Parts: sequence; C-alpha cells; structure tokens
Amino acid sequence: MTGPLAWLDRPDERRGIRFAEPDGSWRFWSYAELADLVRRYAAALRDTGVGAGDVVSIVETTGPRFVGLLFGSMLAGAAASPVAPPPPFGDRERWTEHLHGVLRASTPRLVVHDPALPLVAEVCAGAGVPAYDGEGLLAGGDNRWAAAPTSDGLALVQFTSGSSGRVRGVRVPRPALAATVAGIQGWLRMTPDDPTASWLPVHHDMGLVGCLLAPVATGSDLWLMSPGDFVRRPLRYLECFGRHGARLTAMPAFGLDHIIRRVPRRALTGMDFSAWRAVIVGAERIQPTLLTEFARFAAPHGLRREALLPAYGLAEATLSVTGVPLDTGWRTATVEQGEVVGCGRPLAGAQVTVVDDDGRIVEDGTVGEIVVRGPSVAAGYLPANSDGTASVTRLIDGEVHTGDAGFLVDGELFVLGRLGDGVKVRGRMLLAEDVEAAAVSACGAPVGRITALLGQVGDAPRVVLLLVRPEPDWLTAACAAAEVAAEGVPVEAVVVPAGAVARTSSGKPRRRLMWQDYLAGRLRSAEPVPAGPPATP
Repeated sequence: MTGPLAWLDRPDERRGIRFAEPDGSWRFWSYAELADLVRRYAAALRDTGVGAGDVVSIVETTGPRFVGLLFGSMLAGAAASPVAPPPPFGDRERWTEHLHGVLRASTPRLVVHDPALPLVAEVCAGAGVPAYDGEGLLAGGDNRWAAAPTSDGLALVQFTSGSSGRVRGVRVPRPALAATVAGIQGWLRMTPDDPTASWLPVHHDMGLVGCLLAPVATGSDLWLMSPGDFVRRPLRYLECFGRHGARLTAMPAFGLDHIIRRVPRRALTGMDFSAWRAVIVGAERIQPTLLTEFARFAAPHGLRREALLPAYGLAEATLSVTGVPLDTGWRTATVEQGEVVGCGRPLAGAQVTVVDDDGRIVEDGTVGEIVVRGPSVAAGYLPANSDGTASVTRLIDGEVHTGDAGFLVDGELFVLGRLGDGVKVRGRMLLAEDVEAAAVSACGAPVGRITALLGQVGDAPRVVLLLVRPEPDWLTAACAAAEVAAEGVPVEAVVVPAGAVARTSSGKPRRRLMWQDYLAGRLRSAEPVPAGPPATP
C-alpha cells in the first residue's frame, strides 16, 4: 500500500497512540493493534456493501474506534468523512440541523457513530440513511480485510469550518492527501523518533491531517487528548512535552492563550521543553504579543522562540499552504492595519499569489485576496455545495480563491482576515479581525472574550462588539479603540453570556451567522450596557 495507508503493511508493535482517559491515565494502542482494528473495520464495512466511490460518515469522539473507522473506510476503498459529534452542552437543535445538512451534501452509504450518541441514529433514521454504532458494526464476527482495494478516488470528504457561511464538503483525492502529509513530514523533518501530542478535534483538518494522519503515516508515537480534556486540564497537555518527550504539535492561537491563563508558572517545575521542536500556530489571526507571551512563559523550561511556527492553511488545500521554516523564527510586518505575523513560505509544492478585485496579481506588500495552487488542492466541493454561493472561498480550475485577505513580502505570506467579514469604508476594506484586535488590546481581555462583527445596517456600516462576561473597565476602552480602528464607523456593544458566541469546529467565530442573528434581533445584551442604548437594526 502507498500514501497514508502504507503504515498498515508493517505496523510497529512498540509505537502507537496514547489516548487520554478520564481518570488521568493514558491508554496505549500499538500501531500493530490499531492496524488489526483498521482491517476489521474495513472488512465489516465491505460486508455492509461499502465500496469504491462511497462515503462513510464517522460521528465518533476521539479514541481507537475513530482511528479504526478512518483508515478502515479508506482501506475499503471509500472516502472517510469525519463529522463533529454534538457538543455535550450545546444547541441540540442547531447540531441536528447541521447533521441533516451534512447528510444531504455527502449522501453517505452509511453513518457510523459512537454508541453513546443516540441522537445520531435518530437523525439518520429521519433522513433515511443507514446508521451503525461503532461497537455493533464489529459484533458477530472476527473478519480481517485480506486485500488492498484498487481505488484511486477520494480519501476524505472534509467539511469546512463554516466561518463565513454554511459548511461545505470538500473532496480530497488520495494523491492530494499524500502530498499534504509528505509536505508536513518534510517541513517538520518528522521521523519515527519524533512524538506528537494533540488536543485538536480529529474531525477538523488541522487535527485530522496534521496531528493524526501525519504522525500515524510517519510511525511516531502520538499523545491524543480531546478538546474537552485540554480545556479542563491544559497542564496534562504540557506534561506530554515536559515529561513524556513529545516534540511536535499544532493549535489555534486561543490554545496558547488558554495555557498562559490557566497554567500556573509553578506547575511547570521539573518540566523540560528543550526537545519541543514545533508549535504550529494557525486557524485564525495571530497576535504577535501572544506569541511573545507564550515564548516567555515556556522559555525558562527550555522552549526556544524558534519553535513557534505560524502557518496558514484551509480545508480546500487539504490542510497546509504555508509555514515558517524550522529554526528560523517568526517575524512581523507593519502595515496600515497594524503589526501582522508572517505565516511562512509555501509548503509541499504550493504556489501562493495575491490578487486584486479584478484577479490581477499585485506587487509585494499590497493587500489582496490569497490564491493557492498545488498538488494538495482539493478536487472540488460536493455537488450539493458547488454553486459557490455559500462562502467567499471558491475552487476554480484547480485554484483555491481563499476569500482571505493578505499580502506577500519576499515570498512570505501575511494573513489579515476574511474578506467576507468586512465592509468597505471610504474605499478601503475594513476587516473584523483588525477591529477586534484593537478592542482586545485596549482592555487586555483574554482571547475569545471580545468578538467583532461588521456589516451593513441599511446603507450604513456598523461594528458590533460581543463581550462575554466583561470586566467593568472593558466596555469604554474596547468601544473607543474599536471606533478608532473602524475609522469612525458606529460601534454597538452587546454583552452576552458564555457560550453565546457561535464558533466553528476549529474555534473561529462564525461572524456571518452571528451578523444575521443580530439583524434578526436574536443578539441582544444579557445585561444593561452603560455605554448608551443600542442602535436599532
């Protein structure tokens, strides 16, 4: 076998994945044991009629079953399609609607789900899609898949995070997945002696491709936690590096902020981060002060500043597009919007350009839309998502027109934010990320506690600041800074409870969705706002 399935031919009995257990222990599954599970799932899926060209939707939490089903689907010749399970305390109705949309778009042959998630079976029954629980699928037999399939089709159907529109299914061919994994391995100089640790959701591209498929394909040890594990016990995650020897990881910027704010410095006593080689930071706009603060937090225990590697990617390019090279250190550029962190140079044969509104390539330092070509670019969207109306991101003739604003300097990409989350003010594009960064900086709020929304109310632009449990002195400072950054555009503050800010599976704010909620009157302050009465949409 080749590509991401090659490890199945000679699985290591000594290395494997350690899954976090609720009691604080780690459950070890060797690659030999996981390969056996993969082959059993492949045989069971084939027995249900799954074959080349089919899609298998996987609604599983982080654990061995997910790994077995992911690779088992590909081994059976189908495309694996991981789907985020319902959040424990989230909106049941909204998640049900999300799953209905996923099923309509992907038309899977079947859905396999965690037996502890009966809601999945209920939704599938209503949609007429066969559903199996992950344990029951293997019941009644001890089958093994004896031969590799002859399929050169899709490896994955990845659903986009939905930051600026409804989620869309991205078709990832096997060669594109192999190119991405090889590019990550080359970028990080990965060997079987380089353990990875991750808390990222395994159904999203950064956690799935970067922190699961790449380490497994390399044959290196992997310490795997769920996002909930990390939120509750970030120190346990740090112990993977400081005590257990992990060297590679990736996370959005808010993960760094969570560690800094939740882990006391004294708790790091005795930890050694000197072998921690790469902390890939991506998925959202990165504030340079946060990188500096995290470097200072971990430096006394051996982490080098050069280990922080800002990067840029998206599901339409399978995952990675650019990344800061190892051992070079990240840099910033100062532009009209402020100080911007560089996200490195193209990876895995990617070609990155920046174009203006007419599609013409612009000069270095000029802001425009980021466009990506290369071997890791996906084959397109699922037919149900191919009309191009759901998002500013488009796949056209082998190019990803990302819908992200940025600029190049000497071949390095600097990313500003989503074009769909901004408005034009006196001929210049104003981005929500810029306004949000100014507001957060002005009052020193933690990442995620202030979110900026931009849009039109009638014919006039407006900024809406969502503040989650704000401190008494935040409101005045945040609104004043936001109005300056927005060049005088009116700013309305809305105080909301924890959990009210809608986020994608990767943690990015779903600004377009929340703007529609604002216009419809569904976003209102949970408590009085002393800055004056809100404007009426």
